[in-house]
Amino acid sequence: MTTSVITNVDTTGLSRPGWFSRALAGNALPVLIVSIAIIIVWYAATIYMNATMQVDQFERAEQEWSYGELVAGTMSQERPLLPAPHQVIAEMTKTIFGKKITSKRSLVYHSWVTLSSTLLGFAAGGLLGVLLATGIVHSKALEKSLLPWIISSQTIPILAIAPMVIVVLGAVGFKGLVPKAMISMYLGFFPVAISMVKGLRSPDVLQMDLLRTYNASRIQVFGLLRWPSSMPFLFASLKIAVAISLIGSIVGELPTGAQAGLGARLLAGSYYGQTIQIWSALFMAAFLSACLVGLIGVVERIVLHRMGARQ
Repeated sequence: MTTSVITNVDTTGLSRPGWFSRALAGNALPVLIVSIAIIIVWYAATIYMNATMQVDQFERAEQEWSYGELVAGTMSQERPLLPAPHQVIAEMTKTIFGKKITSKRSLVYHSWVTLSSTLLGFAAGGLLGVLLATGIVHSKALEKSLLPWIISSQTIPILAIAPMVIVVLGAVGFKGLVPKAMISMYLGFFPVAISMVKGLRSPDVLQMDLLRTYNASRIQVFGLLRWPSSMPFLFASLKIAVAISLIGSIVGELPTGAQAGLGARLLAGSYYGQTIQIWSALFMAAFLSACLVGLIGVVERIVLHRMGARQ
């Protein structure tokens, strides 16, 4: 009985999967299909919601119209009930690239005002969450006293807290950036605190016993075992916290009647019926949130790679 062994096989001639197969295997194609479906539904909703208003405009102008003119009219109204996607894109293009970034009509200017308070509140909330989680993990008294309050704090609607925070801080001289950052911190610390409690307690019992065998101190156990083990939990919570912090900054701009920020754009659009302006501010907020979450994802991959984690 003979056994043949084939070696040095040249695989350079084998066909590689095409771009369509690679897209189907990844996330690009599913995301594209869902995006196209959303756009189609959006256009259909635009025609349906704006049709009555457009018919009224034709009747007041005593103008004969066809269904094609009706559809075109629903997508080109100055103040539609629901703007079409291309109207929102045109408004964003005009206010991002067509205005100076120092102009109060620039969406970049308003985005930076909101982003500055978001980053400050996110940093403070993340630090507070880590400190609270560290104390809860190492002290049973803190766990019993703080954890119920941390959880119950999130049951209060932020719209009820925001005006009180702004009024109280304004009375002691803090206005503008600080109150909005405080609201962002209030929303952002919670996911970090809860996730880090779980992360700091994630090490295996055998790993903890091994360090105790080596007579490791609490600080050494924290630095060598608890903190590295909590990294996946930390970055997962930071992605949630940064998105919530952005929402907190926008909410903090609403009760004050702010003159700058994405919240101010939403207020101005609602006052004057500028729905296209409202939607462009919403899309800009979503874009900022996606960029911040993506940036944290990049930092996560770098940190975990340097720590030797398998990606």
